[in-house]
Amino acid sequence: MAHGYKPSAPFNVAMKLLIPTTKNVTGTTKKTYPFPDDAPLIFGSFRTFTGTETTVNDLYTVVATGYIDTWYRPDIKANCRIYLCETEETYEVLGEPENISMRNQYIKMRVRKVGGGA
Repeated sequence: MAHGYKPSAPFNVAMKLLIPTTKNVTGTTKKTYPFPDDAPLIFGSFRTFTGTETTVNDLYTVVATGYIDTWYRPDIKANCRIYLCETEETYEVLGEPENISMRNQYIKMRVRKVGGGA
């Protein structure tokens, strides 16, 4: 039997999964996220790098990005956000999370910090 993917770091970072609800307001779809206190608690590994450097209209910025590995949950989608309990920072999921080896055991996702300023 082939050995599958094993996470390289323990799932010891507490996070809240912010699943949006959508509502049609005057012809426009409006997304709202729950407060972290009302969201399910998950654990995973979280790692950031030095950020993603971009230059738009001659303005240089560094966007805080990272990767999260966690247990598979079918409700973690590209429209979700992740709230880190320890730092109280919120990250949005970029793209559809990867269901590692299609085994419904682990997922990996790339995230970008919401908000912030220069």
